[in-house]
Amino acid sequence: MATGQIVAVYGAYGHTGRFVVAHLRERGFVPVLSGRDAGKLRELAASHPGLDARPAPVDDPAALDRALSGAAAVVNCAGPFATTAAPVIEAALRAGIPYVDVAAEIEANADTFARFADRARAAGAVIVPAMAFFGGLGDLVATAAMDDWTEADEVHVAYGLNGWHPTEGTRAAGAVSRERRGGRRVRFADGRLEYRDDAPPTLEWTFPEPMGTRSVIGEFTMADVVTVPSHLPVPDVRTYMTVEAAGEVTAPGTPAPAAVDERGRSAQTFVVDVVVRSGGRERRAVARGRDIYAVTAPLVVEAVHRVLTGQIRREGVASAGSAFDAPGFLRSLAPHITVETLAPRP
Repeated sequence: MATGQIVAVYGAYGHTGRFVVAHLRERGFVPVLSGRDAGKLRELAASHPGLDARPAPVDDPAALDRALSGAAAVVNCAGPFATTAAPVIEAALRAGIPYVDVAAEIEANADTFARFADRARAAGAVIVPAMAFFGGLGDLVATAAMDDWTEADEVHVAYGLNGWHPTEGTRAAGAVSRERRGGRRVRFADGRLEYRDDAPPTLEWTFPEPMGTRSVIGEFTMADVVTVPSHLPVPDVRTYMTVEAAGEVTAPGTPAPAAVDERGRSAQTFVVDVVVRSGGRERRAVARGRDIYAVTAPLVVEAVHRVLTGQIRREGVASAGSAFDAPGFLRSLAPHITVETLAPRP
């Protein structure tokens, strides 16, 4: 339990940001509410009496500095991260505090590694991008599955979502990524990102029961293609998405997530099936949970806790699997996420 340490949350009024604020309070932190929209911040602050609201446009360094003043760390929940990540990281570096974000945008995460790795390492700073369901969880599970292997030939991350009602932020981030790619799709093969004009394949993936065999979009590429190879020597990282979920997240008429419990979670469930292959051998681990947006909160807050208590393996820009003890981190997420090691698939 934290002892009143202040953590700034940029984008605190967003769908994921609200879960992060609530979970920080549950863990004993004191969130500072920040973001670009002063009106939305006032509304959120009214539901959290006693919390400080500090508006800060991303193009106003002085306002960002005020937002982070006195904070022990900052969590960036405000997408599109192509717009927000660099300015908030710069503010964190000026303040001398750790930065953690929940970016799912492939290019934005790649930019963070490319732009800040050397500076952060030289400054002894900690920057953890993609500390979320996409990018962070897959990286942790893959790292744990690797165990004592020092390298692998392939990592496959299959997302078994029973549905996907996207938030406004997810839609905005997706639009920015599509624009940056010129409408092309991306995959990670032969040790690099490839941009392609062809359609992704559709194939069958056998998830553990009760989900079983489902049709998935192959090379439905998520942030794992940045986080996993950032520290694991794996030349091919492929991610997959159940057809139903892929169809919903791309359809313009799909509604936003609807709360069905007192915590604000939706009825969405997930299975993340990770297979690691090396020289004809295979290892497999599976994570299960509920609501990909809500479950990002315990992921990112546990990361903040571990950074602030010195439970981190390296400084600089580091993905979840590189920054933390992956098996221990995953165990700490119960009951929000359960992880088990399975026998190789037949």
